Amino acid sequence: MIVRLLKIYFSVRMGNQRYGEAPTVMPPTIYFCCLEVRMSTATTDFGRRLTVPLVAAPMTGVSGPELVVSACRNGVIGSFPTHNARDVAELDTWLSGMRRDLADAPAAPIAPNLVVHRTNARLHEDTACLVEHGIELVITSVGSPTPVLETLHASGCQVYADVATLAQARKAADAGVDGLVLLSAGAGGQTGAANPFAFVRAVREFFAGTVVLAGGVSDGVALLAARVLGADLAYMGTPFIATRESLASQEYRSAVVEASMDDVRLSDQVGGLPASLLAQWLEGREAGPVSAGDFQQERLVADPSVWSAGHGVTSIREVVAVDELVARVRREYDEALIGLSALGAG
Repeated sequence: MIVRLLKIYFSVRMGNQRYGEAPTVMPPTIYFCCLEVRMSTATTDFGRRLTVPLVAAPMTGVSGPELVVSACRNGVIGSFPTHNARDVAELDTWLSGMRRDLADAPAAPIAPNLVVHRTNARLHEDTACLVEHGIELVITSVGSPTPVLETLHASGCQVYADVATLAQARKAADAGVDGLVLLSAGAGGQTGAANPFAFVRAVREFFAGTVVLAGGVSDGVALLAARVLGADLAYMGTPFIATRESLASQEYRSAVVEASMDDVRLSDQVGGLPASLLAQWLEGREAGPVSAGDFQQERLVADPSVWSAGHGVTSIREVVAVDELVARVRREYDEALIGLSALGAG
């Protein structure tokens, strides 16, 4: 289908140029079809349930049922860390409620995020709860997905693993994950140091599964750029902090609205792993530093009030509802497609 569309476009364009006419601009629908076919192939059936190729990123202390449901209703994959629920019983309640709220209309998938680090005492209980609820997509973080991969795959669930280096990406790919979330420089919260352009292209040399780019995607233009680069989906986290449905405090939301990328600091002194945090919160923090690499799940859960933000924070101007945010991103994405078609005719 892609080849056919491109052949039609280029035959028309070259024919026009041959007879001295103005170059034909590739219709945005052709660009759209090319990109969407690749995405739906990589992400199987749920790719067709998305209005934009986007994941509302899982954020500690921010992502809750209302945010997830709103994202899914608007055609965006809604993710949340399972540890945002106080215990497995509350996780069960959350999942039951979300499934009920999304039962009346087509929706994007719910994608719970499991911290697979050895210090997560709830890992196997949370995993069992996700299997019981028939979750179709899980995203793993902070460690190898191997401990949960077989169980989740056996239930028909796809597994994406977030990775911050090529070495981690190769290990996760070899383990058999369905997708990789590339934590690149500028991602909010736990982050990576790799340039997103280089990271995506390097991973695409050995991985044919779903690639999700995380880092600095805060509008539809950046989202389209991620797709053209070779990613199937992108994470968007920081803009969802400043939504009415998030669990973030009003002070945190206001800080995100007022901040720019110059107000984001990279630090491993809070959770033991490199993270992008708002300077305002970090500089006012009274707790002592944590040793680099000393990640502890209990510490993460005990302090969910960390003010994370990515480099895309600059684009956030106000607190809005999730449906307004997604509508804006969709509009920007479509407009960028038109711009891309014009660029292709140059």
